[in-house]
Amino acid sequence: MFAIGDFARHGRVSVRMLRHYDAIGLLRPARVDPHSGYRFYTAGQLARLNRVIALKELGFTLEQVGAILGDELGAEELRGMLRLRQAELETALREARARLAQVGARLRAIESEGRMSTQDVVVKKIPAVRIAELSGTASSFGPEDIGPVIGPLYGELCGRLEAAGVTGFGPGIAYYEDAGRGDGSVVVHAAMTVPEGTEAEGVRVHVLPGIEEAATVVHRGSMDDVLPTAQALASWIETNGYASAGYARELYLECPEDPAGWVAEIQEPVVRA
Repeated sequence: MFAIGDFARHGRVSVRMLRHYDAIGLLRPARVDPHSGYRFYTAGQLARLNRVIALKELGFTLEQVGAILGDELGAEELRGMLRLRQAELETALREARARLAQVGARLRAIESEGRMSTQDVVVKKIPAVRIAELSGTASSFGPEDIGPVIGPLYGELCGRLEAAGVTGFGPGIAYYEDAGRGDGSVVVHAAMTVPEGTEAEGVRVHVLPGIEEAATVVHRGSMDDVLPTAQALASWIETNGYASAGYARELYLECPEDPAGWVAEIQEPVVRA
């Protein structure tokens, strides 16, 4: 048997916690010395302690934990519950990281206000180009909503083009349209420039019309961090007597494995205000 301090050490919990579990009947000691009142536990009780802690991590109250353990929860059932909770926490962690990235992007947009040189923006004509594309819908034009849609689309598109034996495709072009639902959702088009005669199953191949006049700027880094560049471009457009004429396109010039090394040209259609 183990004294309460030794049992707490082996169970990676506090003595105070064990005393509380004893007081509420959740984990009674195997023996209590009638003279000293010292509590003693067996190694076999670690299994119940593990279940108590695991169920707490799943979000159950101690009262609910007691009821569940009273029903003799099996190891396989508990494993299933823990796997589900693990998946939920991983999803929450990814979402938290995405929110943190967007907070960082907003902060950089604030810090870079007014610092973009007018020489960074070039107004030019964008020629028509033949593309192969897949499309999806994002709930908003925010990077946090566009990213999870466009990434898988490009993965699927490149896979289908390769399976069809298409070579020499690229660079990538992303363009956007209002979904027409009135809720701010956006149709996302993930495209690759392709040679004439390209065909691939499930892929739309067509000529993307050119832009007569576009204000363009080069963005360096992850597209999750495009906000400061896009907003600086918007400021330039207004300051220089233009008005936006639609969603900006993105021409991906360099896309190494590390998104921090990406280079993309932002092409926003404009007209004279």
